[in-house]
Amino acid sequence: MSITGIVRKVFEKRQRELERYQTGGEQLQRQVLNHLLHEAKDTEYGRHHLFAQTKNYEDFVRHTPVNDYESLKNDIDRMRHGERDVLWPGRVKWYAKSSGTTNDKSKFIPVSDEGLQKVHYAGGFDSVALYLRNNPNSRLFDGRSLILGGSHAPNYNLPGSLVGDLSAILIENINPLANLVRVPKKSTALLSDFEVKRDRIAREAMTKNVTNISGVPSWMLSVLNRVMELSGKTHLEEVWPNLEVFFHGGVAFTPYRKQYEQLITSPKMHYMETYNASEGFFGIQDDPNDKSMLLMLDYGVFYEFQPMDGGDIVPLWGVEKDKNYAMLISTSCGLWRYMIGDTVRFTSTNPYKFIISGRTKSFINAFGEELIVDNAEQGLAYACEQTGAEVLEYTAAPVFMDEHAQCRHQWIIEFSREPQDLAQFATLLDRRLQEINSDYEAKRYKNITLQPLELIKARPGLFEDWMRQRGKLGGQNKVPRLSNSREHIEQLLRLNEE
Repeated sequence: MSITGIVRKVFEKRQRELERYQTGGEQLQRQVLNHLLHEAKDTEYGRHHLFAQTKNYEDFVRHTPVNDYESLKNDIDRMRHGERDVLWPGRVKWYAKSSGTTNDKSKFIPVSDEGLQKVHYAGGFDSVALYLRNNPNSRLFDGRSLILGGSHAPNYNLPGSLVGDLSAILIENINPLANLVRVPKKSTALLSDFEVKRDRIAREAMTKNVTNISGVPSWMLSVLNRVMELSGKTHLEEVWPNLEVFFHGGVAFTPYRKQYEQLITSPKMHYMETYNASEGFFGIQDDPNDKSMLLMLDYGVFYEFQPMDGGDIVPLWGVEKDKNYAMLISTSCGLWRYMIGDTVRFTSTNPYKFIISGRTKSFINAFGEELIVDNAEQGLAYACEQTGAEVLEYTAAPVFMDEHAQCRHQWIIEFSREPQDLAQFATLLDRRLQEINSDYEAKRYKNITLQPLELIKARPGLFEDWMRQRGKLGGQNKVPRLSNSREHIEQLLRLNEE
């Protein structure tokens, strides 16, 4: 029997437990809320918001306000300075650094002991459990895992307290036994200079028997391309013949899928999407034939949803299929009714399955068109399919009014394979956006409000240069896709001309 055949038994109990998701979603979520309120009732936040007197969801809504990072920032900073029992019991030692707010360059998300184990690591465990359930012939544990991570630094020089990328916090605290089956070595994984790290990871990993890879698609692709340069091979399976799965998350996979399929031609290769963020681990693609993800219901995360078209916030058992919702979370890391900034759309409520449809702050709605990232991804996928092009990176923003008093959307796209006719690509993209977004279609009607979109070809390496210039080069940082502001696109336009 293979090592995987032996290890597989460790996951069997959890595979059976996940069957409760089919019909027990409301019960599981009510249990999570009760647990969170009980654990935090004696914290400063819990006393202020009457957690001890909160008996049900309706009480919770009455007693607890909706929060964003700004409203919790002062409490989190006190926690970072060592104060105990503020948002969550005890002292929280780890803080995941993520992209900032309007007023701050970075956010610092608390990661408690319970959150680390019962949210973040639980998500990783369940990803493997579901993958093994779907792939009975897997040899996952007969080789190594290539896992990309970020870096961390001391938090206010407090002993044992760290701040940095979530992936670095996970690597720092992982069970030492896991280091026996993963690459690269810990010191390499935690390097802060991504360009140095990319080369070292490639050199360390290329001689190992890698069976699975995990990370953000854009940065993993950069590492894999370095592996190909060093090895001189044509396809990745020539380097790692037993590679079978890529656990990916962080950004949409659609723009990268074709590049991975060209790099890895093996028919036994699988791709599995996860929704893991600094704030928690929320979803896993449990069916390889379904792009939606299973919402993880029995971790230390209680979910609420605000309809994007207006209306009251609802708990999980109040959601409807095919509506866009902004997601709120309350977690065992001390986030309470926290607006995470992502929007989701449910494809099923039995069990609860969803897709990430965009960001509450990553959209273009300058003229009432309400273009979200999900629309952009579908439009690009269609234009690529029709032209044979491949998109590496992109961003888009509105042109509010030019010298001819015309308004439009302006896209900068970096191609890994250019279309023969850029104008045709732009037309196909524009047409597809009208087909899938009625508001965009209405604003494009006879070019009255919006003119046809403008496509600008980015020079090779533009987005990487821009991210480097902003100090954002690395696996935890993402290119902003859509924005109502022209701040980012103007920076890119200037850099594209240099």
